[in-house]
Amino acid sequence: MSGHGLTGLSPWSRRLVAVGVLVWCLITVFPLYWVVVTAFKTPPGVVGGPTYLPFIDFTPTLQPFIDLYQGIRGEFFRTFLNSTIVGLSAAAIATAIGAMAAYALVRFEFKVRLGAGLVFFLLALGGYLLFNATFGFTRPQALLLAFPIALIAAVVANRLPLPGPILGNEDILFWFVSQRMFPPIVTAFALYLLYSEIGRLGFQLIDSFVGLTLCYVAFSLPIVVWLMRDFFEAVPIEVEEAAMVDNVPSWRIFIGIVVPMSMNGLLATFMITLAFVWNEFLFALFLTNSRWQTLPILVAGQNSQRGDEWWAISAAALVAIVPMMIMAGLLSRMMRSGLLLGAIK
Repeated sequence: MSGHGLTGLSPWSRRLVAVGVLVWCLITVFPLYWVVVTAFKTPPGVVGGPTYLPFIDFTPTLQPFIDLYQGIRGEFFRTFLNSTIVGLSAAAIATAIGAMAAYALVRFEFKVRLGAGLVFFLLALGGYLLFNATFGFTRPQALLLAFPIALIAAVVANRLPLPGPILGNEDILFWFVSQRMFPPIVTAFALYLLYSEIGRLGFQLIDSFVGLTLCYVAFSLPIVVWLMRDFFEAVPIEVEEAAMVDNVPSWRIFIGIVVPMSMNGLLATFMITLAFVWNEFLFALFLTNSRWQTLPILVAGQNSQRGDEWWAISAAALVAIVPMMIMAGLLSRMMRSGLLLGAIK
């Protein structure tokens, strides 16, 4: 066999590969197709046995969607609006902050002493215990006092010649990405306890827009930094150096040059982040009660409120995934037509 890829395969091998790809596509698409056809079935059409082809095996109906519209299946429009507001806000904030962090990791050299990290940990924990147990501060007050002091002390300690290893940019990037290695249930439970303590100070974060958005921003930052770092590395540094010769400030270089040249990467990262937030279930389950519940909670609730009504679950799930499919299609079309390619004039 000569060559590489499909060009070096025999005709029978190509047919075998085509059959394998077709089978894989069918396996991938069939669950989505099943959700679509189930969303247009009546209850007897679902429980009466499998039917596959509309207008042939069964008569389609819009009743499941009418039930959603009338609020019989829960406050669908409110949860849809919640998902939209929280998703767009969290994705935009995470993309903006993560892009700046990724650019800094690409263009600037950081040195973080491991000893400074230990100083932060010891002062944060020790200060919390000291303020809470010795001076009688409440737990939220002790947290708010101990962490800023520990952070300032760690910044000062990082400038001192402390013994121990020095962490560079690659180590910092790995630290960012490693945040996604924690089991989500641990993070969700810890956030719930933290939000509960902050709520005792009068700042309500549980079942609030701010609390859920902040959670999703922190949840999305590692993936944003990881993705945008590769896009910024592809930007030619000579363009930025030419701007520096003209005494252009760093913030103008980033906003006026780097961001336009990386616009396709920013939009792609925004879309990926929005998809993660839109489909996230666990944090919304822990951190919301009723007012700011999102679509995944409503879809999951269809199975417990009224039993296994798969037509209602499929209708809600279909409406939940359609916006993501439309946005992904628009993004793909814009990228193919070259509308997202950045340029420097």
